[in-house]
Amino acid sequence: MEDQVWQLRRGHQVVGVLTLEAVDMFWTDCRFEPSTGWPALKPFIDASRAAWERKDEDAAIAADEAIYALGLELMPESGGEVIRDFLLRIDGDTARFRY
Repeated sequence: MEDQVWQLRRGHQVVGVLTLEAVDMFWTDCRFEPSTGWPALKPFIDASRAAWERKDEDAAIAADEAIYALGLELMPESGGEVIRDFLLRIDGDTARFRY
């Protein structure tokens, strides 16, 4: 069976690569490999994670909206439909998304 792999993109720039590891109800859990666009996205991801960890829902939602406003896309490497409307969590070499 071929791995399911998505390129996380912002415009034409690859931010990272997500490789499917498991599906947990609504979330798709992946291994994350950063790419050249990662340094620009990382502060947004860190802000979201920190807000959720401290249970500051208003700040967490604002951080997630800021991530969404960046226009990120998940492009399946094997072809198929591009995912544009999703929530994203990245922590080290793990990622999960919900769409």
